Amino acid sequence: MPGSEESVSSTANNAPVIVGIYGIPGSGKTYLLHRLEQELGQEQFEFYEGSRVIASLVPGGLDRFREMTEQDKLIWRQCAIDTIRQECLGSGKVGVVAGHFMFWPEEEDAGQPVYTLLDLDTYTHILYLDIAAEIIAQRRRDDNDRTRPPTSVNHLRKWQYTEKTELRHLCRDHGILFGVLSVQRTLVHKASTFLRDFRQHTEAYNLFCSERKLDEILGADKSLQTMLVLDADRTLAPEDIGELFWATDPLDERDTRSLKSLFSGPLGYSYTAFRQAALLYEETAEESDFDALCTVVASAVHVHPEFLELLRFVTDQDHVGALVVTCGLRAVWEKVLEREGLSKVAKVIGGGRIADGLVVTDMVKAGVVSRLRDTYYLQVVAFGDSPLDLPMLVAADQAIVVVGEETTRSKTMDACLHRAMERDGLRPSQALLPGHVSPRLDIADLPIISLDNPEFTNSILSCRHRPLTPSPLVLHATSRNVAKLLMTPTRDANMNGPNLREAHRRIGWYLATQFLTELVGLEEYGIPHVQGHQTCGFRLRGEQLTSIVALMRGGEPMAFGVSDALPEAMFIHANGPKDVLVQHLDGRHSVILVDSVVNSGKTVVQFVRHIRAICSKIRIVVIAGVVQAQSVTDADLAQTLAHDSNLHLISLRLSDSKFTGQGTTDTGNRLFNSTCLC
Repeated sequence: MPGSEESVSSTANNAPVIVGIYGIPGSGKTYLLHRLEQELGQEQFEFYEGSRVIASLVPGGLDRFREMTEQDKLIWRQCAIDTIRQECLGSGKVGVVAGHFMFWPEEEDAGQPVYTLLDLDTYTHILYLDIAAEIIAQRRRDDNDRTRPPTSVNHLRKWQYTEKTELRHLCRDHGILFGVLSVQRTLVHKASTFLRDFRQHTEAYNLFCSERKLDEILGADKSLQTMLVLDADRTLAPEDIGELFWATDPLDERDTRSLKSLFSGPLGYSYTAFRQAALLYEETAEESDFDALCTVVASAVHVHPEFLELLRFVTDQDHVGALVVTCGLRAVWEKVLEREGLSKVAKVIGGGRIADGLVVTDMVKAGVVSRLRDTYYLQVVAFGDSPLDLPMLVAADQAIVVVGEETTRSKTMDACLHRAMERDGLRPSQALLPGHVSPRLDIADLPIISLDNPEFTNSILSCRHRPLTPSPLVLHATSRNVAKLLMTPTRDANMNGPNLREAHRRIGWYLATQFLTELVGLEEYGIPHVQGHQTCGFRLRGEQLTSIVALMRGGEPMAFGVSDALPEAMFIHANGPKDVLVQHLDGRHSVILVDSVVNSGKTVVQFVRHIRAICSKIRIVVIAGVVQAQSVTDADLAQTLAHDSNLHLISLRLSDSKFTGQGTTDTGNRLFNSTCLC
């Protein structure tokens, strides 16, 4: 994930951010454009009035343009928007363009659209000025600079409604974010706020904001050992906040403005869709009115008694925390938790308004859980009810699917849940809330637990101490006679260069055949027998879907030995974690990190975190000749092993010595005869 705000403030691809400002003639597009230019300046923004761009391009200007056929006008309109796109691409600035969507004389039955397909391919955002029709009619009558035909208020209102409705559908079909500005007194402030947000907000920036929010919540608290991460709508409570909120929406626009209409459309449950949802909430009410609406909605939310009891238990525990991560409205859930007296123990990560700075997607949920585990070393118990929660559940140490009433539960969850269990190795339990509802899937595969069962509660609330002995996920041959034989040449000061590399190679082959095969298992495959018939041979299970990573340079000879044992596995050289690429892990079952010596384990942890950021559930096996014992009992590597059940370490021997080779005693120098350079 991004490490700083600066690193994610630009767009995620080469397409420039270009914002269209639309509204029927007289709504104030030109006025707003000029005020925004004064407010924002031209260091990061470029402002365009569409008709002036056309006039600058067409020989003869606008007078000549008006005389053209509709086909010729279309060509010049496309030329104008392409000119704007090219200029913004070259300057890196955000383009803000005032333009027309359609013209509609009152005597005509329908309006004449004047947008182009290139507009829809170019705009990333569109802001619509939804000014009261009565105000627009008065402006048109008072305009002495332009000749405007008289138009009734009813026609202006119908014109606006048609433009908004068509624009909503077109924007969703083309992945364009659509916002509405309607309050005259806050027009400039709100538009400038939106534009600043549009300039920097990308999916990568969104993930960064969720990381920052999590870090703010946890602060410097070193006492936490376990975190409960809870979805909100239909998990923490049976209600869906979005449905409650939009039940108050005016009937004439409910179909186009509801979240159900949005998420069932072309955008699905994407980052763009959640950003669009935030703009819909912005459209509903100004900040103070919105807060009052959230208060009303919160009063209709009833948290499941089982969760209330669990969270009240957590209130008395310093080492256990709770975090509500919701795709819905942060403000509503904060009010609900405050009402229940849980706001100190359970914090909320969520959005709903542009000012929140982020939207919560399925990837944000998974990212929060991964950061809790991999950065804060917390045991994570996650609760969710829908396909959006599955990445979070997969990333957690313990996953619990909350199952509600059949009439309201997710209809697609069963299939998605089954797929996650088959493909991603998810092994969840299910909690039935209320207790009489029917379970999901087969309870043999998805066992039922009770949130108010003392055994379950105690398992969550019990303290988890740092391991004082090596994790059972550490396999080694320290006390075996074969280890004494294999380690002797590696400790012989007279052994250098090719002979030492061969000794390391033999160790790699031994560790792979002795321990890796036991850990991963074998599979049969057909081979030709020496007597001429087919017979069964054996190889590592998933050998063709295994990647061997040699940590350069000391790990290469031992990695070659592992490769000898697994001839069909991919072989990768890595000077650092970033050398392990997505294509090295995509579709793979296992990745084997090979190094000659593990001292503090810091390098191994860096590789593990990098790999987990790419693939949260791939099996990782670390193979090394010597591992300092303290690194697997009381260090970051020990914590990483304790929190990652799919991470194992295999070593020829564990050493209590803290000696780290340097110069002529460095293993890498001895392996490659570079001691003379020390």
